[in-house]
Amino acid sequence: MQVTIHSAKTHLSRLIKQACEGEEIVISRGKQPVVRLVPIMPQGRRVFGAMRGRATVDDAFFEPLPDDELEGWSQ
Repeated sequence: MQVTIHSAKTHLSRLIKQACEGEEIVISRGKQPVVRLVPIMPQGRRVFGAMRGRATVDDAFFEPLPDDELEGWSQ
């Protein structure tokens, strides 16, 4: 569904509900689309230790970076 900015201001609550229900809402300036109204997906809580056993760090991680690599960090 495409609506103008004026209509979006007038019917914002309804448009938010429709977007949360999965409908694509495009807001336009005149006939030119400018933004898309999309819901923010809830994020779960982070669990301490969730990556335990999935990532490893070997001794090379602690070695100094080569000079050409260090130059990239100083710019």
